[in-house]
Amino acid sequence: MTHPFLDLAPLGAAHFAAIEDRVARLLSTEQDVVIMQGEALLPLEGAIRGTAGPGTTALNVITGPYGQTFGDWLRDCGATVIDLSVPFHTAVTAEQVRRAFAEHPSIDFVSLVHAEAATGNTNPVAEIGEVVREHGALFYLDAVASIGAEPVLPDAWGVDLCVIGAQKAMGGPAGVSAVSVSERAWARMAANPLAPRRSYLSLLDWKQRWIDGGRKALLHAPAQLEMLALEACVERIEGEGLDAVMARHASAAAATRAGALALGGGLEPYVYEAADAAPVATTLRTPHGVDASGLVAKALAADPVLPLVAGGGALATEMIRVNHYGPDATRGVVHSSLAALGAALAEAGRSVDLEAARRAVAGAWA
Repeated sequence: MTHPFLDLAPLGAAHFAAIEDRVARLLSTEQDVVIMQGEALLPLEGAIRGTAGPGTTALNVITGPYGQTFGDWLRDCGATVIDLSVPFHTAVTAEQVRRAFAEHPSIDFVSLVHAEAATGNTNPVAEIGEVVREHGALFYLDAVASIGAEPVLPDAWGVDLCVIGAQKAMGGPAGVSAVSVSERAWARMAANPLAPRRSYLSLLDWKQRWIDGGRKALLHAPAQLEMLALEACVERIEGEGLDAVMARHASAAAATRAGALALGGGLEPYVYEAADAAPVATTLRTPHGVDASGLVAKALAADPVLPLVAGGGALATEMIRVNHYGPDATRGVVHSSLAALGAALAEAGRSVDLEAARRAVAGAWA
């Protein structure tokens, strides 16, 4: 039997390299871009293990769960880690980063998540990048959730390691991911005796065997279907226009926030300030006495495909996340999500105004 996913011609090195080039253009970067054959945790961990070691003093910014994970990896590498934690309902500021450098002048590595989809906040990377450059530290950025939803500009922002994934705002596959690497980051890896080599985590293997070899021979058989899906989603973004894709996400975020406030029932934005809210997903705080997990379950019982999920861990009782990203960054999805939450709140005995929510969504959509 034939199947469109089977019996495909092998994905050659030239095709692989061409997809890397398109991803580089998406990032407006002249840095080397490596597409790694796994979910974004692969380059996220590989980049830290490649550049950090016992001699590293790292400023690890925590605005959500991924920042906590990066701190664990850095400590595991033997780095001295200074955690800069801010409440999950806000964003870190460049001034807070500046103060951390003043208190710890030995900092030579900064790790930051651009947009925390899990908590719904986004951080001012451009301003923070200026501070990091002033002190000459290596800048590591998780832009997995933000790419496609808001600008991601590693060259302009002085980012040395910028990791992206396609499964959120890009609307693509989860099985492959990419990282842009500056010359400074390559030099740090080459000088690090603990950097993974001959390992699936190794970025240096890609540098030495793929990039330095003129991108003529792949390290191993590529994840062909995922690579083709990545190419297709980049092509779709190119067709719509990156600015238009980002505008759609910004509209979805603004409309969700406005609609939730107009809906009533006690729902309110989890991230206090709209300027700190990520365009990739909107987090909402449930009213006192209403369990977020139960409310989401009721909403999904009416429409199981809605992009609604309760917060993770301790946030499962109080936070709802509306994942309006990729193909779900539409007015219709926002309307349906708020309507389902409104119906669930009404069932729980809360007073809601679905028509006010509908008008607010229409008015906020740019």
